[in-house]
Amino acid sequence: MKLELLKGKKILIVGFGQEGKASYAFLKQAVPSARLAVVDAKDGPLYLDTQKQYDIAIKSPGVAKHLISIPYTTPTNIFFGNTRGMIIGVTGSKGKSTTASLIYSILMAAGTRAHLVGNIGNPALSELGNETGTDDIYIYELSSYQLDDIAYCPHISVITNFFPEHMDYHGGLEAYWEAKKRIVVHAQTTDFLVFNPAYPRLRQLAKQTKAQAVPYVSQLPFNEDSIPLLGQHNKENVRGAATVGKIFRISDSVMERAVKDFHPLPHRLELVGEYRGISFYDDAISTTPESTMCAIQSFTSVGAICLGGQDRGYDFSELSRLIAQKNIPVIVLFPDSGNAIAKALERIGYRPVHLLVTSDMEEGVRFIYEHTPKGSVALLSTASPSYSIWKNFEEKGRLFQKFVKQYSDNV
Repeated sequence: MKLELLKGKKILIVGFGQEGKASYAFLKQAVPSARLAVVDAKDGPLYLDTQKQYDIAIKSPGVAKHLISIPYTTPTNIFFGNTRGMIIGVTGSKGKSTTASLIYSILMAAGTRAHLVGNIGNPALSELGNETGTDDIYIYELSSYQLDDIAYCPHISVITNFFPEHMDYHGGLEAYWEAKKRIVVHAQTTDFLVFNPAYPRLRQLAKQTKAQAVPYVSQLPFNEDSIPLLGQHNKENVRGAATVGKIFRISDSVMERAVKDFHPLPHRLELVGEYRGISFYDDAISTTPESTMCAIQSFTSVGAICLGGQDRGYDFSELSRLIAQKNIPVIVLFPDSGNAIAKALERIGYRPVHLLVTSDMEEGVRFIYEHTPKGSVALLSTASPSYSIWKNFEEKGRLFQKFVKQYSDNV
């Protein structure tokens, strides 16, 4: 939405988290004639009762659109409608933060004026106020929440993968897919879609879009030994970033240097440390069975794994078979989905040597220290969202790391 359309309006900012606060600060400066007000779910169940007193709402991503009964726009649409720079939009069920960060690192190494915005960087509207001109390049991590009602298209859209996620918000797999593919619904022939061809839906979308469809490079233009990230899924993330680098005609040597210097993001197969012969890894970001399977396959010997969290009705059959195949001897299960994971393991007849059901991270870590074989990996990768016990995946990961270090000398 163009800023001119907001002049003199009574605007209600719905949701006052990071995005809402950035929207308020930006609009106060950019549209001084507008009259701004703020409401948030923390104000109570009736927080939206006054919305009809306003001309338009600015809806934060986490607020369901069916709750808004007046005309609305979003911080994402305001950014897209007013930037003069180039936008590289990155989405996918998993891997978008790492892929966006890798693209940013490659573009920075090439000397461009790049900005990392969205879920992994600063709120986009915070960066828009500092824009200097058309040379600015924004790498924008876009969630399905932000894409659900997007009215624009990035110049380059990147989709890392697709599998079930956020079913509670979207109401089903097809609605989730409809939101994801909106990243290219407004694409023109001058735009690009960079996609991972390993996923059938993405291959199909590549045939349907007006954008120039570019599959991930099949082979990296530099030695894979340069990659400081674990797992095949991270090699795919690097391939996606390198594909974008190719569009910008960035040299192989510059891309290799950027990847080699890349620091893994927190809570994404992050090595906490090796204590008492056990290597502890924090993969708190993995909140689906598919991403946890990728984490398990990144190691030759997983001796312990922490699983479970909010129950979104995921199918844990494939994950259970992989756990049995890898013969993981120590399992810690958290509620609520821990119960479903236990049943999935029972159905295939797999019984871990040591099993703990708990809602206490401290107890879980202590249990791991007591029973995990030396020389193996202890992995926090819960295959479920965090919200049944923890505020978010960051809190879950921080607690895991805290108790790993606290008990390293006390077991």
